[in-house]
Amino acid sequence: MVQKITGGVCAAQGFTAGATRCGVKASSAKDDTAILYASVPCTAAATYTKNRVKAAPLQVTREHLENGRAQAVVVNSGNANACAPDGLENARREAAAAAKLLGIPEEDVVVASTGVIGQRINIECIEENIGKITLSQDGSEAANIAIMTTDTTQKTEACEFTAGGKTCRIGGICKGSGMIHPNMGTMLAFVTTDCAIAGGLLQETLREVVKGSFNCVSVDGDTSTNDMCVVLSSGLAGNAEIQERDEDWQAFREALAMVCTSLARQIAADGEGASRLITCNVCGARDNDTATVLAKAVCSSSLLKAAMFGADANWGRVLCAMGYSGAEFDPEKVDVDFSSDKGKISVCKAGRAVDFDEGKAKEILLRPEVTIDIDVHEAGGSAVAWGCDLTYDYVKINGDYRT
Repeated sequence: MVQKITGGVCAAQGFTAGATRCGVKASSAKDDTAILYASVPCTAAATYTKNRVKAAPLQVTREHLENGRAQAVVVNSGNANACAPDGLENARREAAAAAKLLGIPEEDVVVASTGVIGQRINIECIEENIGKITLSQDGSEAANIAIMTTDTTQKTEACEFTAGGKTCRIGGICKGSGMIHPNMGTMLAFVTTDCAIAGGLLQETLREVVKGSFNCVSVDGDTSTNDMCVVLSSGLAGNAEIQERDEDWQAFREALAMVCTSLARQIAADGEGASRLITCNVCGARDNDTATVLAKAVCSSSLLKAAMFGADANWGRVLCAMGYSGAEFDPEKVDVDFSSDKGKISVCKAGRAVDFDEGKAKEILLRPEVTIDIDVHEAGGSAVAWGCDLTYDYVKINGDYRT
């Protein structure tokens, strides 16, 4: 049984974190550089953006994780170090600075960056000030704040479960508010666990879980150059290493999915300028993959997002997004309902309009969390995706993001 706990990325045994202000972005007064550290070398797994343009830190991290091992993460906000002068050299210098501070090999450091694209990162200020970071078991919040850019809230989750008769924990933090349309195979997620699990199986499990969590979120349809999700396993819970898809693996997968799904929902709810979280449930599709394509298309539709901002029950935009998604379905079988904590209302049956109370619909759609339920009535495929509304503030935030 999976149970929520506190502690974020430091909830699992062996992990500490901390942050400081190095001055990566001179105009910002907040902490901008964080370190996550494990007391022992960890089994590691990661998924990365499928954007063809990949930031230098991501490239260095891929090199460092080729052996499936890592012991620390260093991450800065304020500059993405993507398409930037001396990008690879500076990403390696950032990893080296963390490694020197921690007394571990440079290749055991994951490096990540988020912020403005195309500008040289002030690596000198990181090298000069990274030593001010103090690591502690209470450092998850400080690290979370340090990696935020346009985020307005921290994004954290942790849980515990049992594997091999031992209590195990998984915790994580992430950042992401704009340029969010993860397609992993500037969203950054860092997850830790003390559950012992074989490296190959950890990678497979992470890939599966990311597909149904982070990859089912869309804020604005833009896939970042810096997206990555990294998991480190210290194995300090003392359970026998999970090596196959048995009951212990099922428990681990459920816990990892809970953490990643919670973080994904938090990203959607904190979309740049957003005023409400949108959840799209699709059922009755030909298979789960078809349902996923349909749900993501609806949550990614700018017109649908705008309608949600206006609390307009324009269900035609739901069918329109489904129609251009490329997924196979029969439009004349589709039912659509809108719901929130103010109730539920049917707006479309068998692909056709039904009479509904516009006032009631607006009351439902004005709530902070709105759900769109779609039944395709063809088979048993189902999926969930998350997004947010599209507001005036999104344009304001991104109109002068660089300057």
